Amino acid sequence: MGFHIERGDITTYAVDAIVNAANCSLLGGGGVDGAIHRAAGPQLLEECRTLGGCETGKAKLTAGYRLPARYVIHTPGPVWHGGDRGEAGLLRSCYESCLALAERHGCRTVAFPSISTGVYRYPLPQAAEIAVDAIETFLATASSVEEVTMVCFDGGTEQAYRAVLEGRG
Repeated sequence: MGFHIERGDITTYAVDAIVNAANCSLLGGGGVDGAIHRAAGPQLLEECRTLGGCETGKAKLTAGYRLPARYVIHTPGPVWHGGDRGEAGLLRSCYESCLALAERHGCRTVAFPSISTGVYRYPLPQAAEIAVDAIETFLATASSVEEVTMVCFDGGTEQAYRAVLEGRG
């Protein structure tokens, strides 16, 4: 089992499932969400229309279509409002819900983006701490998920996640 941090484009990862930092409609948006929808093709949007949206902190699964990943796991992260509206619990739930869904579908490899740290403005150091803890805790007892990669879009995000991981070990 392993947890890796890399800089890259999540839409290029040939894994069992990539995670989409979606909005609650699941109908596409900007950032990672828009990139995943563009790379997967119009069939992804068609399937997402059948799902009835998704609550913040929960997750839903679709096929990967034109992506090299078999599945896309969509999770709406919390918008940052200062930390006093349950944001930390909701963010942790995003990671836990995605990993539980990956387990139920027999996924061995999963790639995550940094959830909620873009337009949702979650402070990166706090988000990285929550993500790393949730992923490492899950991997300790996982039965099918063997490898999780945190795919960071830029150097600052990668550095924040590496700092947390190195501080833990």
